[in-house]
Amino acid sequence: MKVKTSTKLSIFDTFKTKDNSLTGEAKRQRSIIRILSSNANAAERTRTGISRKIAKGQGIVWKNIYSGIFRDLDEILLPMGIAEENGRLPLNRGPKALQEMGIPFYHLTRKGVLIALSIKEIENKEELLKEFFSKSSPNETEFEKIIINLSNTSPNFIYSIFQKYVKSFCDHKIKDLLPFDLSKLQNISDESLTNQKEFLEAFLKLAKQEKEEAIRFLNKIT
Repeated sequence: MKVKTSTKLSIFDTFKTKDNSLTGEAKRQRSIIRILSSNANAAERTRTGISRKIAKGQGIVWKNIYSGIFRDLDEILLPMGIAEENGRLPLNRGPKALQEMGIPFYHLTRKGVLIALSIKEIENKEELLKEFFSKSSPNETEFEKIIINLSNTSPNFIYSIFQKYVKSFCDHKIKDLLPFDLSKLQNISDESLTNQKEFLEAFLKLAKQEKEEAIRFLNKIT
């Protein structure tokens, strides 16, 4: 499926005049990815099923958002290789041709799983992380062990790195998400990551008592 040059993943898009709150399109795409990354059944992963699930959470009529869901899937998530058809459900009514074809349901590709790891509200990240690395190519394993280990002890830190990586792609600072290579972030200025690196390097040089004092200090402000 050909990707239009104007096609853009909008999961980090914000309103400039509303305290950087996410746009409706960003929220909708994040919700679609969240549903496809979950253990939702096949019926919940059709266009209609996704629309119903999102609408129920928002207390609105599902038909009012169906066109937006349709557009996000068919013009963005599917052409970009973030989601793909996972099978078809039979129909018992409607036009015969449609009954024979069935209606498609979707799941995330490996690229989609990587994007899901960057979305804060997605809960099953540990499961997704294992799925992502289970399909890694040999040249993507450099960071696997340390990421898995740190995800158990410092999950917020690790998933913030996934967020930086995917956001850099959305902002056209990284050309391709795959192959997965965190060294792509080296030439991208990011104050928060620089600060975290500086603190970690300084912390490792502290004596035992100084480390304990630093931890007590951080506990006072976080």
